[in-house]
Amino acid sequence: MALYEHIFLARQDLSQAQVDALAATATEIVEKLDGKVTKTETWGLKNLAYKIDRNRKAHFVLLNIEGPGAVVAELERQTRINEDVIRYMTVRVEEHESGPSVMMRKGDRDRKPRRDREERD
Repeated sequence: MALYEHIFLARQDLSQAQVDALAATATEIVEKLDGKVTKTETWGLKNLAYKIDRNRKAHFVLLNIEGPGAVVAELERQTRINEDVIRYMTVRVEEHESGPSVMMRKGDRDRKPRRDREERD
């Protein structure tokens, strides 16, 4: 089975429940075609570098997927149709990260006081 990371950006005016429903729908599509979603992470509402379809912010969601290429083709087709998704990207990877992704660890790092992060000689 091939391994993929699928990230999509949902419109800023959606509630968190609606974003979770989008992730659940994507999971159903993958599982219907004999694939498996091993991890789902919601990174929250983040600022965009530039406006996309009049949106300055978007909800970011990551799905780690195991499955054949047909799973990705159908998932991208369904995502393209959905008006709530403003961008998406699927990347084939050699292996999935164990534990939280870099984006989730970034929040932990930012919560530490600055003097604890800097090690001076």
